[in-house]
Amino acid sequence: MSEAAVTAERDPFEARFARQASGLLREFNEAGVIDAADVHVARELGRLSGEGDDAVLLAAALAVRGPRLGHVHVDLGQIRDTAAVDAEEPVDLATLAWPEPSPWIARVGASALVAAGDLANTDPAHPRPLRLVGSWLYLDRYWAEEVQVARALRGLGAETVSGVDAGLLDDGLARLFAADPDGRQALAAATAVRRRLAVVAGGPGTGKTTTVARIVALLCEQAAASGAPFPLIALAAPTGKAAARLEEAVHAEGASLDVAAEVRERLLGLPAFTIHRLLGWRPGSNSRFRHDRDQRLAHDVVIVDETSMVSLSLMARLIEALRSGARLILVGDPGQLASIEAGAVLGDIVGPARPRHGAGEGIVVLDRVHRFGGGIARLATAIRAGDGDAVMDLLGSGLDDVTWIDVDVAAQDALPAVRDP
Repeated sequence: MSEAAVTAERDPFEARFARQASGLLREFNEAGVIDAADVHVARELGRLSGEGDDAVLLAAALAVRGPRLGHVHVDLGQIRDTAAVDAEEPVDLATLAWPEPSPWIARVGASALVAAGDLANTDPAHPRPLRLVGSWLYLDRYWAEEVQVARALRGLGAETVSGVDAGLLDDGLARLFAADPDGRQALAAATAVRRRLAVVAGGPGTGKTTTVARIVALLCEQAAASGAPFPLIALAAPTGKAAARLEEAVHAEGASLDVAAEVRERLLGLPAFTIHRLLGWRPGSNSRFRHDRDQRLAHDVVIVDETSMVSLSLMARLIEALRSGARLILVGDPGQLASIEAGAVLGDIVGPARPRHGAGEGIVVLDRVHRFGGGIARLATAIRAGDGDAVMDLLGSGLDDVTWIDVDVAAQDALPAVRDP
């Protein structure tokens, strides 16, 4: 390995080093780009398939590494510029023996380990553990789940709901969103009533959860007007704490809404669950969840809050458990609270909709902050947009509700200044 890649003598017994690694795997392991587990999986895949190309095994190790860092694929064309390093000492990644991208991608695509192309079929008797799509290399499981989720969401997004009483909906929107009947919260609620898939996205304080309560009320009013029973609605979130917050917020909002007594009673009695509990988590079972594509959820509507924390795999399990005709409403902040597992489903869904902020494909992005005012809202918007110049301009403009402490954080007197501005 290159001397420039090593900045300190390594401990041969340190757990992150693979003692049997050689070639590129050894160099990148010692530099901290991949760890021992990545190396062991790549070497085992090479042994099982007869693959001995160093560059291909490095790509395999990087693909294994990706999900541990929250990514479902590695971009072989960009990884040399974006790789993170797990090392105590700084490492100059430019000194590592990165393969040239184009021939590297070609060698990977030709490997027996890899199915090349998003339409490539593989022999079930000889499955290929990796999938190469363009310059993106996936573990095949994550590629399959990404395709599954994308197809399902496109299908749901293309479907509208028949039998919606437009006049009743307009009346409900005017009543429940009286302060801003033409605003984005009302648009999000109308979208959720009219479509099988609705995505309500927005930053902190934009009214996502209050919109959820109003959506439930509007759906109940539609059912009551047609003489049907109230829909069976599931409120869910990825963690117990998030589920408790959702339930509390929906109950608090429901208590004050201008709705019929029976609708209010339904809102106040609506529980929230973790997604795992909703699906019926069965630890130790061959089938992870009681509800799956063979035993669907009974719910007419599934509303998921804090969707940014939902991993690709969990979203795949939830979608395949939806019964035919059910609605799915995804709520969350795509810029907050990423999943601890691989995938950024909400960010991938909302990303293309950010510029237009419309209801295309059932996506509505809320952009008006209600929780706090003026300066904080403007500053938060600039920070979320990554506009450093706007942030500094706002901090220096003397905002009434924001205090800028102009100190050198490295100075010895910085801490007292921050504590007592």
